[in-house]
Amino acid sequence: MVRAFDFDGQAYRKASAHQQDWGQKLIEELPLRGQERVLDLGCGDGRLTARLADRVPSGSVLGIDASPGMLATASALERPNLHFVLMDIGHMEFAGEFDVVFSNATLHWIKDHARLLAAVHKALAPGGVARFSFAGQGNCMNFHGVARRVMAEPEYAGLFRTFDWPWFMPSAEEYLALARESPFRDANVRLENADRVFADQRALVGWIDQPSLVPFLQHLPEHARAGFRDAVVQAMLAQTRQESGGFLETFRRLNFSAAKP
Repeated sequence: MVRAFDFDGQAYRKASAHQQDWGQKLIEELPLRGQERVLDLGCGDGRLTARLADRVPSGSVLGIDASPGMLATASALERPNLHFVLMDIGHMEFAGEFDVVFSNATLHWIKDHARLLAAVHKALAPGGVARFSFAGQGNCMNFHGVARRVMAEPEYAGLFRTFDWPWFMPSAEEYLALARESPFRDANVRLENADRVFADQRALVGWIDQPSLVPFLQHLPEHARAGFRDAVVQAMLAQTRQESGGFLETFRRLNFSAAKP
């Protein structure tokens, strides 16, 4: 269902301001009463998971992630109503255990969303809700274009012959059709424009390094990683630089909500 990658939780924490902004907005939209049981899919460094726990003081929150590096950072936030488990989303086997299944900036790493939606539906108790935000069609067009061009260069083309593109970023229409075939059937999906101007070179490069380049560098042999990374970074700096200052990347978010009767 998903190929797991390992990320540097501390580096991600420094480079993920936009993911935090999106997640906070999603949390604010949840009509939580305070006693819900919440599952956070792809909890990352745990900051948003902790904010969910703040909203359910009489409930509980479980964050799962397949990256040991992320969980090493997140685990420092644990408290009585907040726990983290190293788990691949594709291997979860929950049944009726949660009132809310939440996910932010993660599920574009999942290829098989038919299976995902069935597993989420099974994890929810009757009356439970699923609330996701993840990348959709048109997301990171600059980075994806640059990465493909560098991958095609003679010194890298052979090394990427067996590379599996790591993301699924559908249109709202495509995802709504998929959701209607799932156990949820009645779902709401909308595509949101979340374009971001990175204030300076350091901010852009931090985001490129964590998490964007991780699948490519983990695929390459050690000797080829630095050269590939530098080629992508330099091309991105040139392509996204704005005359008014900063560096612009396209971000498109699919906002999904559905309830289990």
